[in-house]
Amino acid sequence: MKSIFLSFIAIISLSLVSCSTDVDNFADYEDITIIYGLLEPGTDTTWVKITKAFLGPGNALVIAQNPDSSNYANKLDARLIKKKGTNEDIIQLDTITISHKRPGDSIFYFPNQLMYYTATPIDPAATYTLEIFRGNDLITATTPIIQSYPVIFPSSRINFHLTAGGQIRWNSGKNGKRYEVSIVFHYRELHPGNPDTLDKTMNWRLGTRKSMLLEGGEAMDIQYIGEDFYKRLGQQLDDVLNVKRWAGPVDVVIATAADDLNTYLEVNAPSNSIVQEVPEYTNIENGVGIFSSRFTKVQPYQLAVGSEIKLVEDYDWGFIVNR
Repeated sequence: MKSIFLSFIAIISLSLVSCSTDVDNFADYEDITIIYGLLEPGTDTTWVKITKAFLGPGNALVIAQNPDSSNYANKLDARLIKKKGTNEDIIQLDTITISHKRPGDSIFYFPNQLMYYTATPIDPAATYTLEIFRGNDLITATTPIIQSYPVIFPSSRINFHLTAGGQIRWNSGKNGKRYEVSIVFHYRELHPGNPDTLDKTMNWRLGTRKSMLLEGGEAMDIQYIGEDFYKRLGQQLDDVLNVKRWAGPVDVVIATAADDLNTYLEVNAPSNSIVQEVPEYTNIENGVGIFSSRFTKVQPYQLAVGSEIKLVEDYDWGFIVNR
């Protein structure tokens, strides 16, 4: 029996894996290039994962453990074409083997992963086309880049103590479609008998908003209930006798996806339908996968005075007012 295993390697911020284990005893092998690449301005390295579908006898889950099943035998000619106005630049992608993958991250081989990369900064005002030459075949995909945008509110400090709750407002960025908003609370912790303070964080995902248009400047917002901040923090904190804690900054983090990436996430999102067949989505010409753009906006704040006082006085968690 022959099994074919086709995978989309997905994100994260964002982590998503979609695969097929369809069995076809009569299908002939077809060289299908699978691409996963997200361009993000402000990062020091751009990564593109280039693999292939495979066909072989036996269990596809076993075949997936062999790197040679997914990787091309030779390095492919892969490049980014940067287009800005009438200017066009070629950015050649190099290869490197990284070892960050851990057991359980997916059903594929680990820890070594062959990646294509470039350290050339991504220009948010440009459009990028990925070109991969595989023999006589050309695999391509094009994406615009999400541009930065302002967070309008809060203006200076963020509060969680007001009974009316709170709100975060921002203007959409050009080419941005999907906005996943989170709050990251930083705090320090000192245990009795330990001379070193520990830096810790509490992550609180608020939800997702989508822009109507892609031109940017669209007013967007998301609400939160301040009391939930304290509930979530209390669930995370360990009950340590005589522990001392200090509140730190609060980051509003907005992870932004371009239009194609948003569509890819929507198509591959879990479904409550009894229909199990998932529609395929790809923006790769002569290949399969996703090549798109993302942007992460991080806006730091200090806790409002009233929110810090509530943290210190209303809860027996060892928090001390910062002086």
